[in-house]
Amino acid sequence: MSRTTPPRVSVIIPAYNAMPELTRCVTSVMEQTLGPEEIEIIAVDDGSTDGTGPELDRLARTCSTMRVVHQPNSGGAGGPRNTGLDRAAGDFVFFLDSDDYLGPDALRRMVAMADENGTDVVLGKMVSVGGRAVPTAVFSHNQPRTDVFSSAAYRTLGCWKLFRRSLIERLNLRFPPYRNCEDKPFTAAAYLNADGISVVADYDCYYSRNRQNGNNLTLTAADLVHRMDGTRLCFETVARYLDPGPRQDRIMRRHVEWELCGPLRALLPRESEQRAREVFYPQFRHWAQTYVSEGVFQSIAPQDRLIVHLLRADRYEDLMTVARCAKEDAARGHVVDKGRVYWSHPFFRDPVKAVPDACFDATSRIPVHHELTEAAWTGDGDVLRLAGHARIESLGPLQSDTRLILRPSGFRHPDIPVPTTVGTGPHPGQDAGTGFTADVDLDTVDSGAPLGSGRWDLYLDVRAQGVSRTVRLRRPRTDANGERHAPPRRELASGLRSGHGPTTARPFFTPHGDFSLDIREAEADPVCRVTGIAWDTSAPATLVVSGRPTGDAAVRPLTALRAEEDSGAVREVPLLYARDGSRAFTAMLPVGNLPAGRWTLTLRTDDPASRIPVPPVRGLSGTRWFRWSRLGRPYYAKPLPCGPRGALVLRVAPVGLTAAALRRLRGISRWTTG
Repeated sequence: MSRTTPPRVSVIIPAYNAMPELTRCVTSVMEQTLGPEEIEIIAVDDGSTDGTGPELDRLARTCSTMRVVHQPNSGGAGGPRNTGLDRAAGDFVFFLDSDDYLGPDALRRMVAMADENGTDVVLGKMVSVGGRAVPTAVFSHNQPRTDVFSSAAYRTLGCWKLFRRSLIERLNLRFPPYRNCEDKPFTAAAYLNADGISVVADYDCYYSRNRQNGNNLTLTAADLVHRMDGTRLCFETVARYLDPGPRQDRIMRRHVEWELCGPLRALLPRESEQRAREVFYPQFRHWAQTYVSEGVFQSIAPQDRLIVHLLRADRYEDLMTVARCAKEDAARGHVVDKGRVYWSHPFFRDPVKAVPDACFDATSRIPVHHELTEAAWTGDGDVLRLAGHARIESLGPLQSDTRLILRPSGFRHPDIPVPTTVGTGPHPGQDAGTGFTADVDLDTVDSGAPLGSGRWDLYLDVRAQGVSRTVRLRRPRTDANGERHAPPRRELASGLRSGHGPTTARPFFTPHGDFSLDIREAEADPVCRVTGIAWDTSAPATLVVSGRPTGDAAVRPLTALRAEEDSGAVREVPLLYARDGSRAFTAMLPVGNLPAGRWTLTLRTDDPASRIPVPPVRGLSGTRWFRWSRLGRPYYAKPLPCGPRGALVLRVAPVGLTAAALRRLRGISRWTTG
């Protein structure tokens, strides 16, 4: 098959003695629903001796878009991946290990996700075959556009992802020649420079399995000698692309936990005394001194804090004692003192060892076990009764000052504490002294005032032995049908809510079992009706919102269209009323002047605290424009799912330059060849 356009995806398969798993790996790419005309397969035989090379040649004879490269053994997967990258022509690159395989619709879904959201990296849901560990946290739900700071994407640094090839070439990314950890710095650099990351979580994309012969590189090259170079490059990569501060701390923490402390505990005691002391210990110490900031130190577990402290203090003998006894010491209990919980390690408050208490502080990490067992309206009033049980592990009965907390979601308002009654008798299977009950009177809960409109998430401030831990109130268990049943929607007393229409309260459980409460004014008598939302045809970066007040607007006239960014920044434009007496208004919001971010749109009355959501409109597309203050860089705005109280939300962000150019070139190419 001769190509008239470049492929959408170049699938690169490094292969070394990969039989018999290799055949299914390759055929899973050939059978993709994306179609052979959109995929090129570049399989690199890295000096195999088991028939891998002939099998690749046989498969290539059945697929005109598959190329096979035979090369001498390089000792790792990075070399053949680089060989494939040098030959790749696709818009995207996907790295597929020769012992794994793809779900039939994997590439189509991932490419569609990247195209629709303009993202540079797409993670497809991974599935374990035969017990091989795979990441799970990042795949809890689809994420059309996210980043490493607002998702769990950075927990998975394997390269089995869809990468926009222009990103790889712009950064001149290639894999280092290491046998282990060679893909982590590659993926880290791509993550930290990507114009957005997407996650496909509703389809099994990537099946990860162990080889029958046990020759996976992660198993055969697991010693420290194979890890140290890759770990060093991970730290250097993060330091190169992120300035010191909270963002760097968040990313660096992952490497401190997984690449420094974990291998030190598990692998350093296996080395000879000379190699441990003279070769590996100095490198670990350098990383602890150079890359573990105070922010990172405070965020890691006590077991890791102790290791970092001993490295910084140059206490090799104590470090080796801690590493050799790690498994035994991890099972030790806790000590409670003055509202703090400490790990009861042998070094804790040992005057000879003189290790600071901060190294053992486990207060924020001690498990809290809790469950909401009852949620119901009481009588005919607006009181919601919540009951359940909670305990901080190993700390005994609840204190009487355990509290329920109502926390606003997506809008500004102080937390609202609600007292509980504790020790009200155990539920079946519950320890005595761990029960709680809270009555939430929605008419007076906010310091005597009714609970305001919006979504409120419920938390529990669990207290025992002077220790306080705040957790999300949830019901983890479901019924036989897999459902959680919340109390019914209820219309609240209107006499206490002057100036407002009928208001309803809707309790509900999130998909994860967390309990929330939505307070919403009924839409029967709106202050205004929005009659149109569209982009100005003469100025595509301007949003035109038109509407008409209702009779209620005479009390509080509408004055402005308000855009509020998630960080709190606000832009307002006045409403322009028609002069014909119709009371119709129009507002023109110059979205092209808004900084990048998520902007929620509302209409404001002369009372700044009174805002009416601008409803989402079906069919409103995104728009693009050039921002000359940014050297002519293209930007876009697109509507997102509803924000607080059902308001329209716009995402404003720069367009990835290379991605936009490639899409334009592809469109021209398809038009000219069609």
